[in-house]
Amino acid sequence: QVRLVEAGGGLVQAGDSLRLSCLVSTPSFSNYAIAWFRRAQGKEREFVAAATVRETYYAETVKGRFTVSRDDAQNTAWLQMNSLSSEDTAVYYCAVAWWNIDFPKYYMQGSGYEYWGPGTQVTVSS
Repeated sequence: QVRLVEAGGGLVQAGDSLRLSCLVSTPSFSNYAIAWFRRAQGKEREFVAAATVRETYYAETVKGRFTVSRDDAQNTAWLQMNSLSSEDTAVYYCAVAWWNIDFPKYYMQGSGYEYWGPGTQVTVSS
């Protein structure tokens, strides 16, 4: 069983930055792709960003503002979020998928990820 725990959420002002972390309990973290999704109240879950050991992927809505990174030695991934707006208010989840060659085809689909964290709330006040 792989467990994920997010941290770093909170209440910030529009224009502020926030850094989320995701600790993954597995000795095989480097074999996993890790992604961030979010769900705003009343909306569908949406892809935010993902990282493999070689590539990063971003949703158009966050490209240029958010940065995903990972440190496999620490079993940790981060989501640096800059220039936050009220549109970014949501519960943020990290999730992992055992990497395979088809990952670029489905990285935006939540169904492609096997394990999920409980989520952390990010609230941006305008």
